[in-house]
Amino acid sequence: MIESITTWLRSLFHRLFQNELIRRVVKNSSYLFSATGFSAALSMLQGILVARLLGVENFGILAAIMAFTSLINKLVSFRMGEVVIRYVAQYTESGDQPRAQAVFKGAALTEMLASILAFGLICLLAPLAAQYLAKDESTTSWFILYGLIVLANLIAESSMGLLQIFDRFGRVAALSLVQSIVTLTLVILVYLAHGGMFGILVSYLLGKTVGALALTLAAVKEASDRWGRDWWRTPLSLLRLQRRELAYFAFHTNISASLSVVNKDSELLWVSLFQDSVQTGYYKLALSLASVVQLPVSPLPQATYPELTRQAARQNWEGVRTVLRQGSYLAGSYSLAASLLLAVFGYPLIYFLYTPQYLPAYPALLILLVGYLFANTFYWRRNALLALGRADFPARLNFILACLKLVGILLLVPKYGYLASAALLSGYYIVGSLISAYKVRSLLAQRG
Repeated sequence: MIESITTWLRSLFHRLFQNELIRRVVKNSSYLFSATGFSAALSMLQGILVARLLGVENFGILAAIMAFTSLINKLVSFRMGEVVIRYVAQYTESGDQPRAQAVFKGAALTEMLASILAFGLICLLAPLAAQYLAKDESTTSWFILYGLIVLANLIAESSMGLLQIFDRFGRVAALSLVQSIVTLTLVILVYLAHGGMFGILVSYLLGKTVGALALTLAAVKEASDRWGRDWWRTPLSLLRLQRRELAYFAFHTNISASLSVVNKDSELLWVSLFQDSVQTGYYKLALSLASVVQLPVSPLPQATYPELTRQAARQNWEGVRTVLRQGSYLAGSYSLAASLLLAVFGYPLIYFLYTPQYLPAYPALLILLVGYLFANTFYWRRNALLALGRADFPARLNFILACLKLVGILLLVPKYGYLASAALLSGYYIVGSLISAYKVRSLLAQRG
């Protein structure tokens, strides 16, 4: 029995890593995972301290504040990181460096304007968010304070995209780790000082600001090293003929991102709106624990997308298939094992680390694990469609799923609370993953 298992593992390992493409993807993702794994451990410790310090209700208010800021930012974001990866890679592969420079410059300027607009909306809507989400108008200033993170991330997406396309994953991982260490250090200080919500918000704000500014500086340095110090002087008029194509791509990635707000990024806000902060606190913890399943998988899309873009630009369709197939084997195997472990040990983990008052989060955790298993196995679904030139398909699919999920939210969450929200999120991941994977398979079949 043991011999047969060993033989199977050796065979699986050989199948996964015999191809140079998948080895490169795994190598790049390993840089991110090394930081993500350590950052996740720090984040879990940070979450335990914050949960114990604030209690369930204030923990739920904190979740609403963070989710509100994320929602506004994503609504006005044009996903400039994906634009940079898609077109800087394309022009770099063809040797057209001036246009590659112009794409990065244009993306950075667009993202900067979007970030300023997002912060303005946060300030404008903060009183309503405090009234209907936190159920306490005195928390308005907290929403605005945390919203400053948007300004710190002025060109963070474009910067991340540039570093990824030039395989600077080690640098990205190191900066992510620095951000986590700074944030945890500040949270520990607030915890030891018996601080409250204001101290926690400032800790998060300062930690994320350090990470965002460091990322921006790293990207600017990379651009200067690649293209010279005067790269930013490249005229945007070079993209005049490609303006419609770039706008089309950015528009559909923005629509897709905006729809994902309903489908997966506004979970805590819906629970906050229709229920109380206590249920939001339970759901916040369930989502945090379920995200452990995504730890090694979360870096894979970032590492896979540039590789898929390169292979699609070269019309190496077999290479694309290899990356997708082997990536699913890798991500699916881990996710199944991690889900089973969390299902078995999740209850005592919550009991001893977060205190018994958080135990109602466990049923939601079990529900979420099912959906995450599908989402992880087909982690490449959206990136593959973008690389294959079908940025419109994720947008259309997300629109349909958003409509269905919104109906479910309005009918079920007011009555069944956070458990209904967990079930709807899992359903979205399952249906969306299967349909997208089938579409990618069909597109590859058409191209040979």
